Amino acid sequence: MLIKSVFKAIAPAVKMQPKVVFVLGGPGAGKGTQCQRIVETFGYVHLSAGDLLREERSQPNSQFGELIDNYIKEGKIVPVEITCSLLDNAMKASGKDKFLIDGFPRNQNNLEGWNSTVAKRVQLQFILFFDCPLEICLERCLQRGAGGSGRSDDNPDSLKKRFNTYLNETRPIIEYYEKSDLVKRIDATRPVEEVFEDVKSIFQGLNCIGGGDQ
Repeated sequence: MLIKSVFKAIAPAVKMQPKVVFVLGGPGAGKGTQCQRIVETFGYVHLSAGDLLREERSQPNSQFGELIDNYIKEGKIVPVEITCSLLDNAMKASGKDKFLIDGFPRNQNNLEGWNSTVAKRVQLQFILFFDCPLEICLERCLQRGAGGSGRSDDNPDSLKKRFNTYLNETRPIIEYYEKSDLVKRIDATRPVEEVFEDVKSIFQGLNCIGGGDQ
C-alpha cells in the first residue's frame, strides 16, 4: 500500500514528452488539407505557424500585429522569436501531446530558434514533406484565392515572393533533415485521397513501432 501511495503521489509529475511532426512543402502543396485528415484519423493537434501568425496579427491589441502583417504581405519570414513563442504557447494550451506543426521551420533562423528554445522539450518524430512542383502549387493557390480564401498572400505578387522564399530558404532545411534520415517524402501532385493513403501508411507504421499511439 505504501509503495502504491508513493507512486500515486509522484505520478502527476511524470509527463510524457510531446511528440512533434514538422509538415513542410511549397505554398499550395496541400499541407493544410492533409493535416486535417491526420488530425481526424490519428488524433494529432494541428498547429499552423501561418495560421497562428495571422490570428495574432488580427488581435486588436497585439504588439506584433502590424509587424507580422508587413512580413506576410512581403512574403518574408516572421522573426523566429515570435513564431516559436506562439507555437510553444499553443502546445501548452492544448493539453495534448501529439502535434503537427505546419509550415515550420521555414529557414535556418527558424531552425536555430526552435533548437535553442523548444527542441529539448519535445520529441521530433519526422518531417512530413509534401513534394509538389511550383507550377502546380501556383495554380492551386490562385484557385484558392479566386475562391475567396481570405488570405492576403494568395495573389501573384505575394506568391512569387513566397516561392522564392521556399526555394532559397525552406528547401535547404528539408535537405538538412534528409541527412538525418528524418524526412518522409510524399508525392503531392496526386488527388487528395491518393496522397492521404501514403500519409496513412507512414503514421500506421509509426503506430506499429510504438511511436504514435492513437
